[in-house]
Amino acid sequence: MREIFDAELKQLGDDLVAMSRRVEHAIGAAGEALLRQDLALAESVIADDLAIDALERDLDERCVLLLAQQQPVATDLRVVVSALRMSATLERMGDLARHVAQVARARYPHAAVDPALTGVFTEMNEAARRVAQRTTQVLSSHDLAEAEGIERDDDLLDSLHEETFRVLLGGSWTGTPQQTVDVTLLGRYYERFGDHAVSVARRIVYLVTGEFANDASGTR
Repeated sequence: MREIFDAELKQLGDDLVAMSRRVEHAIGAAGEALLRQDLALAESVIADDLAIDALERDLDERCVLLLAQQQPVATDLRVVVSALRMSATLERMGDLARHVAQVARARYPHAAVDPALTGVFTEMNEAARRVAQRTTQVLSSHDLAEAEGIERDDDLLDSLHEETFRVLLGGSWTGTPQQTVDVTLLGRYYERFGDHAVSVARRIVYLVTGEFANDASGTR
């Protein structure tokens, strides 16, 4: 029985990595669609989000069954409950990538991002892709150094998010009301994407060390 249970726990971990890889692809593709006005790519991100949702539902159902049938305690219980929480967090990250793609699709064939902020959103997308890559690596390896890297990239996303407000409120902004709304929403989507990645990283730190860092982002 223990061997079967261990195999089921390993499968939970593998499924979380699979979810994270899909999220990694989604945020990268959504950013490309946004910056290049690529309608087909935006639509593919939106459609593929259904697969992330399905993975979350399947993983959560198996977690509930494990809790009911195996009644895990101590470390095993921590693993199953953490898997439940991380699957929900990854699903939200997928939703945020979809939101970026939806903005790109809604403005096609025009750019959603004013040229004054193209550089900022290019940096944001690169930082979000690094966050997603590190999240996959952390889930796969439980490497605490990678977890720290996620925190650093999230700090950069926060700084870039603040930069969007400096541009919007700096007195020289000439974008349309719709562009103002789009920039505000897009900045928020990327900022929240980083916050959720930090939540995953801190959950992994908890699994490895048994200690939970303070989570000021509110995403725990």
